[in-house]
Amino acid sequence: MFKDIFRKTKYVTIQSTPAPKRTTPDGARQEPKAVKKELPDGLWVKCPKCGEVLFIKDLEENARVCTTCTYHFRISARARLALLADENSFEEWDSEILTLDPLEFPGYDEKLLEAQEKAGMIEGALTGRAMIEGIPVVLAFNEANFMMGSMGSVVGEKIARAVERAIDLRLPVVIFSTSGGARMQEGILSLYQMAKTSAALGRLAANHLLYISVLTDPTFGGVTASYASLGDILIAEPNALIGFTGPRVIKQTMRQELPAGAQTAEFNQMHGLIDLIVERAQMRSTLARLLRYHQEGVQHGATV
Repeated sequence: MFKDIFRKTKYVTIQSTPAPKRTTPDGARQEPKAVKKELPDGLWVKCPKCGEVLFIKDLEENARVCTTCTYHFRISARARLALLADENSFEEWDSEILTLDPLEFPGYDEKLLEAQEKAGMIEGALTGRAMIEGIPVVLAFNEANFMMGSMGSVVGEKIARAVERAIDLRLPVVIFSTSGGARMQEGILSLYQMAKTSAALGRLAANHLLYISVLTDPTFGGVTASYASLGDILIAEPNALIGFTGPRVIKQTMRQELPAGAQTAEFNQMHGLIDLIVERAQMRSTLARLLRYHQEGVQHGATV
């Protein structure tokens, strides 16, 4: 169903059954060499968790979740949108905003062009209005294929604008975060987006409108320190890595090892930082149920 919208995955090399043992001219036994076969690009992928070699078509039909161990592969913003929104209900906003190079950072223009080609988007965020099971909602997504979803000035602007429009339209907001953090090529201008998006969400809360934050793999840095952590309800996909900085940096600066699994969604939920862990196949129905509860609460005079 989602064959055309999921990102292509490079082929993997698998090892076939070893050939029968052979004898050399001097009568010695010769161990057979493993025969390797390269499979065509875009047909198979190896699960990084269980090691199972998966047929891409089967993986896509299962929303890019491993059929053996339920590992959640990363998916693009538009693929995630297709899984969530009612058909033909999405109205994209601010698709024309382009990133500049305010600091004239070496090689930044080339990196942007590469990212645009890889992601099929001109920036690392997708925003707009849609329906989920008939319920109107404002949606925003980070795009992992665009410089690992890093938050530059355009990403922050698009998120903030989406929240402001949600206030005007009196609609709830759902943001799917996937990010390595702030975009270093934009320096302090990237860090400003933390305050901008947080302030916009503060105004959303003051207007008693619901914000659901969904954290996917990975959610780190300035995104975690701003809008990803400010939801009225925080949801994560299974085994998503969530934190401010990676374990290697923490070890180098703090001289301490993190506990095993410290930055997984499950660890965060155990320590009260995540409300729900929801598998991808159940995300649409879960969001619809939460949005419906909120909608009914508003109708009866309750506030967030």
